[in-house]
Order: sequence, then structure tokens, then C-alpha cells
Amino acid sequence: MRSPVPASAADFRTAFLDARSLIGCRHRLRLDAENPGVLAEVREDPGVQQRREAATAHRIRIRDELVAAAPADWVVIDPQSRGAARAAATMAAIEAGAPRIWGGLLPAEADTGRRGGVEILLRDDDRGGYIPIIVVNHKVTDPRRPDPADFHPLTSDLFRWQPRRDKHVKLRPQPRDQQRLAHLYRMLQRYGMASPALIGGAIGLVSDRILVHDLTNVLADYDLRYADRIAVVRGELPTQPSKVPECRQCPWWVRGPAGRQSETAEPSCEATLAQMRDVSLVAPGSRADVLRLHGIETVDELAAWEGEDPDDWQHGPFAETVVTARAWIDGAPLVRRFERVSVRRADVEIDVDLESYQEDGAYLWGTLLDDVYRPFVTWDPLPTEDEGRSFAEFWTWLMERRADAHARGKTFAAYCYSRTAEDKWLYESARRFAGRPGVPTHEQVRAFVDSKEWVDMFQAVTEQFICPNGKGLKKIAPVAGFGWRDPEAGGEASMGWYRRAVGYDDVIDMSQRTRLFVYNEDDVRATQVLRDWMSTRAVAEVPSLADFGR
Repeated sequence: MRSPVPASAADFRTAFLDARSLIGCRHRLRLDAENPGVLAEVREDPGVQQRREAATAHRIRIRDELVAAAPADWVVIDPQSRGAARAAATMAAIEAGAPRIWGGLLPAEADTGRRGGVEILLRDDDRGGYIPIIVVNHKVTDPRRPDPADFHPLTSDLFRWQPRRDKHVKLRPQPRDQQRLAHLYRMLQRYGMASPALIGGAIGLVSDRILVHDLTNVLADYDLRYADRIAVVRGELPTQPSKVPECRQCPWWVRGPAGRQSETAEPSCEATLAQMRDVSLVAPGSRADVLRLHGIETVDELAAWEGEDPDDWQHGPFAETVVTARAWIDGAPLVRRFERVSVRRADVEIDVDLESYQEDGAYLWGTLLDDVYRPFVTWDPLPTEDEGRSFAEFWTWLMERRADAHARGKTFAAYCYSRTAEDKWLYESARRFAGRPGVPTHEQVRAFVDSKEWVDMFQAVTEQFICPNGKGLKKIAPVAGFGWRDPEAGGEASMGWYRRAVGYDDVIDMSQRTRLFVYNEDDVRATQVLRDWMSTRAVAEVPSLADFGR
């Protein structure tokens, strides 16, 4: 589907683009540019809003800490001033040779369309020019034990610029950070203010060091990407919708540019893709891109595939992708891979689900044993030392139930759904609260999560079913007959409930605590229902691969 001609094409030719638009959906970028008034009426997703607020608070904390350590070195650009004034103040500070500039805004470029700001501009005393350093609200490194055989990234002390190889951390790849740094480098380069070192920096959520990025091999990719995106924004390149992970929080997924009085007004992306029966509905993201290269545009064309597997397919067994399309057409939510379905069972079974708030901590560990729900919780706003108390109580209780089962000669298993979050916060809590009564060591956590007694129901589902509509618990448990009591239940919604439950907005809403308990209890009950269903009725109720010609 080609892009309609904008009502005021000249406006799009003078459009500007910042680095945040370099990663993500091109079609959304085009719709955003063509319909700015529509988005102004759309309520921002609460989860997106909360992450933005958390990122702002994180940057303010870093700014205050750095400036307080060496106030004479810093020029802080007033964030409340107008854009032109901020850009002028930034250029004046650069021309004056300020050692460090916080909150700089570089002049917008009418010809290239570039615009952008940066948290830190650091003067390169050795080579001249400035090094852009961004402050982000996600992790840029992970801790690790030193290993001479590993690659060691460059990092610098937070307060003194001394890049050196760091054997204590490993990289967490973040292409968006590199693209933003390349964007800022090109803007500095325009004014002859970019350091010849061809580097940038990032301070992440764990703000104990600066990760140094070598931009040498990034700039060429950035240039191609930027040229494509600015052409989209200016209406010079067509786009079409395609289902990607970003769709879950995109306003255009469920609504089109309503209100535009034009015969070319488009329906929502969801409606468009459904009408097209687009292949991305069953093979989202990069999988759809590969299929389109082989002439497969629709779900029906994929379902009819009879030839050899594409030689460039790197997304699991291609035959299962074909079955996924056939199941989607048939309306089957699941397809069995095997004749039988099995899941590890035990004499003593405990279901576990945690609730966390962004990267601040895990405030609730919910459990289900013998049909009795038991939560371990702190309502002190995260981050809080009381989190260590609730975690220790949870771990002690879980290990006591495990030891008791072993003592009685019974088998034991604890279940979660998609163990990534649980494993992360088990390890992280053990690290943060190490040495406190009841808190396990790293080795004790590892011994448990690596044992057969820690069962991931997501893995059991993934191994035994093809899931045309997704593998999330909210997608799978209803097939087994389970439903959540709260119609708004979900991870993003729970973030807002938590803020009100602990009084982040100055007023504590006790009803939201009850709501979180209900949500968490339903999650653990969902894994129990799913497990029982897999052990009894799944074979009879779910079609097999053979039913779809495989």
C-alpha cells in the first residue's frame, strides 16, 4: 500500500527528525508525521508515560550528582528555556570551551532535517572537539567475573574521563544508543565540534561508569538509516503496515487517522493487515521481511507453501511457520507438536509469580500451594530496604516447603511462566541484599534455578505447542479455561496500579493494593490451571501437526 500524498507536502519536506525515530516502525513514523493533530488527542499509554517519567527522574539524579562533584566544570543549559535559546546557549558554551555541558541542544538543520539534544557534551582535551554522552534509563552493561579470554569493553569513571578496558562488565547491545550517538556526532561534525576520536558514551541505569562506544563502524549504517527515515517523514518514500512488537503500544494499531477529511484517510493498521490477510499477522517482525523476499505476502500464500524451505530462513523450523498460517486460517489457537503432552508434576507443587516496578525492584512474590494464595510483599515505595525483608521471607518459606517435602520423601516442584523475570530478580535480590538474614547467596539461587524443581511453564508450552496468536500467559491460559477477574489485567496496567498503591502521586490508594493482589493471584492460578489442563485434556482438545498436513 503506497503512502497517500500529504495535504501539505511542502511541510513534510521541511520536517525534522531526531535520533529516537531511527529505530522502530517506518510506517508509524510516516503516520506520525502526516497526522500530528490526531496523536494530540490520543491518551498516552500509561506504561510509556511511566517509563518516560522514570527516565526524566534518572537523568535529573545523574545531573545533580555530577554537577555537585565539580560545579566549576559544568555549564547547565536551562531546560525550561525555548528551543532557540537553548541551542544558542549550547553553541556559546562550546565556543567558550566549557569542559562539560549538561542538557545541550544542537541547532536544528533545515537542510538535513536533523535535530537533537544530548545530556552531556564532554570536551576532548587531547584531540579537541566534544564527545557526546547520553544518559539512558536501561542497562548498558552487565556485571561479570573477570575472564582473560573475553572481550573487555571500554569504560570510564563517571567523574573523571579515563577510558580503559573493563574486565568486570560485559556489553548489553543497545543499537538505539549507538544510532543516537552517531546522530549527535554528525550534528557536532557539521560545526567542526566533533572529537576526532570517533567515540561517544552512555551512562546507563546502573550509573557507576560510562560505557564508551566506538562509532567508526556505526556511522555508515546510521547514514543509510537516516536517509531512509527522513525521506519517509518528508513523504518521499512509501510505507506499508506490518506487524512488529511495537504494535502492542502503538496508537495507529487500533485506530486510523480519523478526523482527516480526505478520501485517502486510512483505516487502522490492525484492520488493514486483517483485510490484506498480511503474512506478518502470523510471522511478525523480520520473519515477514524474509517471507516477502520469497514472494509470500499473505497468510494464505504461506499456508499453501509446498516447496523447499527458504535457504535464508533463520527463525526455527519453516514447516512450523507454514502450520502456524494454516492454524490461523482454521482459527486454532494452538497446535500440538507431539502425540502426547506432558509437564513435570510433583507431590508438592507451588506456583510463583512476581511483580516488579521497572528496574527499581520486586515488591511482590506471590505463591500458590494447596489452593491457598500467599503473597510476600513490601508497600514501601521502591527502591527500599524493606524489599530485602519481603524477599528473604519468600525465599525462606519456599525453601522450607521444599525441605519439608524432601524430608517426607515427597517430590517437589515450583512453577512460573517465562522464568526470565523471576530468575533476574532472584539473582538481583540476592546480590542487593547479600548477607541479610534469610537472603540466599548467588550460588544458592543458581543451584535452585538450575535444578529440575524449578519449572518454566512457558518453556513447556513452547516445546509442545505451536501458538499462532502468541505464547503469553494471557493468550494460552484462556485456552485451558482460565480467565482473569480484572478486565484490565496486564503488566503495563499494573505499573499504574502500583504507583497509586504506594502513593507515588502523594495519595495512597489502598484499593490498588487489593487490585494487585487479585492480579498476582490470578497469574499463579493461571499456571496451575494450565498445568492441570496439559496433564489431562490438552491432547483431546488441541489439534496436532498431522491435522494440518505435517
